[in-house]
Amino acid sequence: MASIQRFVISFLLILSVAFVFLAQASEATKGPKITHKVYFDITHGDEELGRIVIGLYGKTVPKTAENFRALATGEKGFGYEGSAFHRVIKQFMIQGDGTGGKSIYGNKFPDENFKLKHTRKGLLSMANSGKDTNGLVYARIGRKCNTDCRFRSQFFITTVITSWLDGRHVVFGEVLEGYEIVDKIENVPKGSGDKPVKPVKIAKSGELEVPEEGIHAEL
Repeated sequence: MASIQRFVISFLLILSVAFVFLAQASEATKGPKITHKVYFDITHGDEELGRIVIGLYGKTVPKTAENFRALATGEKGFGYEGSAFHRVIKQFMIQGDGTGGKSIYGNKFPDENFKLKHTRKGLLSMANSGKDTNGLVYARIGRKCNTDCRFRSQFFITTVITSWLDGRHVVFGEVLEGYEIVDKIENVPKGSGDKPVKPVKIAKSGELEVPEEGIHAEL
């Protein structure tokens, strides 16, 4: 009788360990959890291009995601609404200039982590001026931070795989809907400095609901 009880207990322990292992393996095969969704309504000159919906990886990079979410809603009294995509490079990325979008943590904040890589198009990543300078972008390349320094939470959306940026820029979200708008932005006529001839602006921005359990992104 005692041996049967030991067998049952051992079997249940093995079953429990196996269940935990399988659950962890299943979780690992999923992408990062999307905890928040925000939107940008985009205009090109006088033309309305449509809406881009972005999912933020708040479990993997909570500080970076929260900074972007708060700037999208404008709840701190400043944010992305009215700012422009000032740098557009075909087969690379589109970059938001972050005007009005200083970091909610102060002038700049450090790189949170580099767990996520630039493995596909449609990923959201932080622009910077070097290590631990998220929210800080120099107005003139090569100058030290003085009166020419601008505090803006610039970001970019990839349009191809950009693996050379891994370990240098923090990936913190992805385009969930409206990638065709990203395509349109990527292909607008540009002038010097890869700046669109007609301004591409975030006319309106805000937050959308996400299920309490979140959404897992695709790997």
